[in-house]
Amino acid sequence: MTAHDDAPAHHDRIRPRPAGVDDKTVEALGALSKALETTERARGRLYDFHQLTGTADLQLDRAVELLREAGHAEWAEKVRKEILGRNVIPGHWTFQIIEAYNATYYRPFQQLEASALQELADGADHLFEAEMKEERRTHGHPDHAALPPTEES
Repeated sequence: MTAHDDAPAHHDRIRPRPAGVDDKTVEALGALSKALETTERARGRLYDFHQLTGTADLQLDRAVELLREAGHAEWAEKVRKEILGRNVIPGHWTFQIIEAYNATYYRPFQQLEASALQELADGADHLFEAEMKEERRTHGHPDHAALPPTEES
């Protein structure tokens, strides 16, 4: 049998705000986390770019083969020499761009956000969202429960 935890009185918040953390700090940490989430999306696009560019490069093998078969050996060779395996920016394939992005920007941003959460909110993540959920949900409604269902023995 399952029961919904609808935030009993001793747990009146989904994620209790640590003592001493004020509204502005919660808002600031929420903004910082939102910026990191946007960076996560940008990083995903970078991986899309990486995979699409790699796929296109592998597809050139077929184009070279077909150009040769069609009697256009000079064009097949031109595609092979000029485009196949070409750097996307000077000295870089896409994996190198991802590696530089991760080392230079993404990981330092992740570490800074984690440090800010630890120092300013005792490591509590998503306080802004947890408080928004608590404000917006309908207490007592099974589809607005504070927490996921728990198994009862």
